[in-house]
Amino acid sequence: MKKTHYSCGLDVVLELIEGKWKFLVLWQLASGPKRFGELRRLVGGVSEKMLIQELKEMVADNLAIRQDFKEVPPKVVYSLTEEGMALAEACKPLCVLGTEIANREGLTIGSIPLSIE
Repeated sequence: MKKTHYSCGLDVVLELIEGKWKFLVLWQLASGPKRFGELRRLVGGVSEKMLIQELKEMVADNLAIRQDFKEVPPKVVYSLTEEGMALAEACKPLCVLGTEIANREGLTIGSIPLSIE
């Protein structure tokens, strides 16, 4: 968290998930712990640098936990905290709405990019 004063609770949540990738990372972690490489594949289009930055911020904001197994090759697993899971649950209606809009507009959701014909 960067600020110390917010206009309302939504302002706090929007800061927690600000940026293009954090919401998508949160959504992928809601289904269970993931290794870094798995997250990178699931959140298509995110650079390694940006994913590292987003995950560091999520850990600092108590949304995610980073578990380092101290192995070679490196094994690091990320999972959501209770606060992160609560935020993911609160975001479900947005995902449902997005799916409804995509279906109505004939867009594809998943590994194939969305496109308007």
